[in-house]
Amino acid sequence: MELLREVVPKAALIGVLVNPTNPTLAETMLKDVQAAARTLGLQLHILRASTEPDFTTAFKTLVQLGAGALMIGTDAFFTSRIELIAELAVQHSLPAISSYREFSAAGGLISYGTSVTDAYRRVGAYAGKILKGERPADLPVMQPTKFELVINLKTAEKLGLTVPLTLQVAADEVIE
Repeated sequence: MELLREVVPKAALIGVLVNPTNPTLAETMLKDVQAAARTLGLQLHILRASTEPDFTTAFKTLVQLGAGALMIGTDAFFTSRIELIAELAVQHSLPAISSYREFSAAGGLISYGTSVTDAYRRVGAYAGKILKGERPADLPVMQPTKFELVINLKTAEKLGLTVPLTLQVAADEVIE
């Protein structure tokens, strides 16, 4: 959320897209996002989408409310439609952030989240230990250790936004 604040400093209202068919994940995410919003002095509008037509309604609602940005929840339904969501965000002139690199690659503004490539690499090493005879119960629980920030400057230009140079330098990848 702080990343959005840097790129869209005047945004007072942020939309948060969650999937109501995955209530546990949605509630966990909303709890964290609401705490961050309070700290940053932002107002949130929660949007629920579990079908593709719901996206159209959600984006129209955000435009009507004058939302300054959109945060996309982590959900398999959203991930499988990342290109559509990125396209709708640009169509509706909404800066949007996702936790998946593929979102920025598909035309979304910003993504920040766990490096899936690194996670798969680590899972392979973990599986190798098991195949060599280590007991899974004796192995430590693995947590993500590498996170990626990807910024799509083409999208920023389409949205009329200037991404601060400090943020561009901090990014793992900048799409130009």
